Amino acid sequence: MGDSQYSFSLTTFSPSGKLVQIEHALTAVGSGQTSLGIKASNGVVIATEKKLPSILVDETSVQKIQVLTPNIGVVYSGMGPDSRVLVRKSRKQAEQYNLLYKEPIPVTQLVRETAAVMQEFTQSGGVRPFGVSLLVAGYDDKGPQLYQVDPSGSYFSWKASAMGKNTLYTFSSLYTDDMELEDAIHTAILTLKEGFEGQISGKNIEIGVIEADRTVLTAAQIEDYLQEVE
Repeated sequence: MGDSQYSFSLTTFSPSGKLVQIEHALTAVGSGQTSLGIKASNGVVIATEKKLPSILVDETSVQKIQVLTPNIGVVYSGMGPDSRVLVRKSRKQAEQYNLLYKEPIPVTQLVRETAAVMQEFTQSGGVRPFGVSLLVAGYDDKGPQLYQVDPSGSYFSWKASAMGKNTLYTFSSLYTDDMELEDAIHTAILTLKEGFEGQISGKNIEIGVIEADRTVLTAAQIEDYLQEVE
């Protein structure tokens, strides 16, 4: 039977050394809409597809890029409701740090706290792993930073990363260490276009830019960038 007899147990390792429920959570992430992040020399860009289930859905009511603090933003691939739980917990942790130390929480520490929550859900009874991966982008005293956090609670710092569907397209031919924000935005749009089904527009993608302060681009600004990369 292999690992299948262990697939319903969250806290039991299979003979191959896996927690199979985490594998299933990663499958949920892999079937989600594409999200990506690129760290530039002077900031970070995060971008994602925003495909709606129906043309009758008001696109302004769907936001995949969320603000955690004035200098930290996050985007997800996978299950939207799970991401909302993590966003709420991360905002609470950031506010507690700010109240205690009277300064913004460092990006690395907020990522570590969020990853700890995700890890707890891999070894607790009565719960399941989060079916979502996060790209956390921030700017603090250490400069621009980009982290990816997976359902297992593991996290790594990245120069550029993509998750969700159509992530076979890599940044290796487009990314450079001295890339600036304008080039990073163009690269993010070009990468999304590679695997995008249908016509890409400012209404069906979201782009967030984190410099010394955080900015979420409007649909009109995205359209301007789309015209530049045509």
